[in-house]
Amino acid sequence: MINWKMIAKIMGFLLFIEAGFLTLCTVLSAFYQEPDLPAFIISTLITAVIGIPLTYVGKKAERKLSRRDGYVVVTFAWIIFSLFGMLPYYISGYIPNITNAFFETMSGFTTTGASILNDIEALPHALLFWRSMTQWIGGMGIVIFTIAVLPIFGVGGIQLFAAEATGPTFDKVTPRIDVTAKWIWTIYLGLTIAQTVLLMAGDMPLFDSVCHAMTTTATGGFSTKQASIAAFHSPYIEYVVTVFMFLSGINFSLLYLLFLKGSFKRVFGDTEIRWYVKTILFFTLVITVGLLLTSSMELEEAFRRASFLVVSLQTTCGFITADYMQWAPPLWMLTTVITYCGACAGSTTGGVKCIRAVIMARIAKNEFKHILHPNAVLPVRINRLNISSTTKSTVLAFFVVFVILVFLGWFLMMIFGLGFADAYSVVISSLANVGPGIGMCGPAFSWDALPDAAKWLSTIYMLIGRLELFTVLLLLTPAFWKKH
Repeated sequence: MINWKMIAKIMGFLLFIEAGFLTLCTVLSAFYQEPDLPAFIISTLITAVIGIPLTYVGKKAERKLSRRDGYVVVTFAWIIFSLFGMLPYYISGYIPNITNAFFETMSGFTTTGASILNDIEALPHALLFWRSMTQWIGGMGIVIFTIAVLPIFGVGGIQLFAAEATGPTFDKVTPRIDVTAKWIWTIYLGLTIAQTVLLMAGDMPLFDSVCHAMTTTATGGFSTKQASIAAFHSPYIEYVVTVFMFLSGINFSLLYLLFLKGSFKRVFGDTEIRWYVKTILFFTLVITVGLLLTSSMELEEAFRRASFLVVSLQTTCGFITADYMQWAPPLWMLTTVITYCGACAGSTTGGVKCIRAVIMARIAKNEFKHILHPNAVLPVRINRLNISSTTKSTVLAFFVVFVILVFLGWFLMMIFGLGFADAYSVVISSLANVGPGIGMCGPAFSWDALPDAAKWLSTIYMLIGRLELFTVLLLLTPAFWKKH
């Protein structure tokens, strides 16, 4: 049986957390004396008031969470946070359409970065801050934050961590999972503060620095400017953002070992890190050479544009410094390939993840060897450890389901009226949580022109992609809801 009372209690607690973040934005709105203040006050009150009965329902709940409960909590957390998180946009009137308001909020919490806004600068400071904060909250995961405080409920967090953690495996860097979550959040906050300071050193205003630091660390890509990072016309800022996007694409367990334990050998010897670095270097080299041959850019500018784009897309951050749709077609077509690669498991990024790509590549390599040596036993090793057959099956299943979802979404998007290339781009960008794509949803355009049906499908794909496919899809199977 699913422990609905405990789930209701956790949902109520999460709404109190969201109300706290909304209160912070309310204070900011009052400070700037802007017209969105009533909207934040009302949104905060509604969120807190709804949280009270949910908490009361779970007052006498059994202090136990099963793995199945964990999947329900994780999925419901993103949906409920998005439902209440859209209130400031809708009530203030800056996004008066419910479809658009929910789309913008889900894009924020899933760190997708796709936006329906055509004039971002027209938003008041508090709404811009809330928009950035949705990505910062969703980046490391609403649920991982909850794990750090789950002892309040007297339950363990391993079920939630397993459901939320990205990638085929997850690491506990400390014996206690709640301590692990707290250390990860400490590093997450540290990266955000460090980037804020460095951006301010590049003459970016404090407000913009904080907002961009939050969305960079979350690898979300929401900007306070319609032109994104390109609006600041600063090579220094571009390099700073590139570095922090790269760091945020690394497994946070490894960042813990690097920054707090000084385990350089463990970090730089990691198989996934090496693959991550090699793919970034390869695509950066290819696009740099392509820009030198097909444009008037000098070497430094070509390298800067290429490295920023590759890191932004591979970490599924989605910041832009140039409209790559104006480049030679082979270059912007590479963006789809980069998106598929993704960054490291255990990071804030979306996409397939490098670890899965490594495992698939080694499985494929072994199959070629089996043709020549049918009786050979060829294990797949990652960091000198054999990958179990269960993990290999899970990775293969992930790729199969990912491809099926791409083709299904592609077909549905075309039914909703999108063109062949546009439909494919929207599906990939949503499922991989990237944001900018090609065609009508390229870096120079918003997603406002999409039909409402396409926007709702896109939000579903954002959620499925953010929670690694199976967490959400499992809830759609009849067997999941059976008592035994």
